[in-house]
Amino acid sequence: MLSDQERKRIEEELTHHEHKRGAVSEALLIVQESRGWVSDEVVADVAAALDMSVDDVDGIATFYDLIFRRPVGRHVIMICDSVSCWVTGEEKILGHLTTRLGVELGGTTADGEFTLLPVGCLGACDAGPALMVDGELFDHLTIEKTDQIIARYRNGKHGTTSHG
Repeated sequence: MLSDQERKRIEEELTHHEHKRGAVSEALLIVQESRGWVSDEVVADVAAALDMSVDDVDGIATFYDLIFRRPVGRHVIMICDSVSCWVTGEEKILGHLTTRLGVELGGTTADGEFTLLPVGCLGACDAGPALMVDGELFDHLTIEKTDQIIARYRNGKHGTTSHG
């Protein structure tokens, strides 16, 4: 069941759209912001709130990379697996991350700290390889830079870095 706060924020979002279905992705993100992910129950609740079918809302929820349909770690690492990043060394960075974090792509660390997910493109094609952690983009990755990023997020000091 949607909380009063979630329902209020969704209703506010609806004022920005001519049709309710235009607010689906934002409604899902609103709920995800408070719960961390979007369960089947949430999909059904959002569908009811927007007068849509559960299948239509689920189709949107599973289409977007930034809507998580299963529980994720405290920090979500999205590694770009586009051709541009692959050519510039994405496989080496991904291999290092899976070893360092002890998870495969799509997995969450045992301590619940990190989830490692693929993403088709982060829009940093001229600066690959690239990854995003909790919406913060990092590019021109090296093994050393990747280790520094992970360490900063583990230590809670992630807002004080440069990205180049």
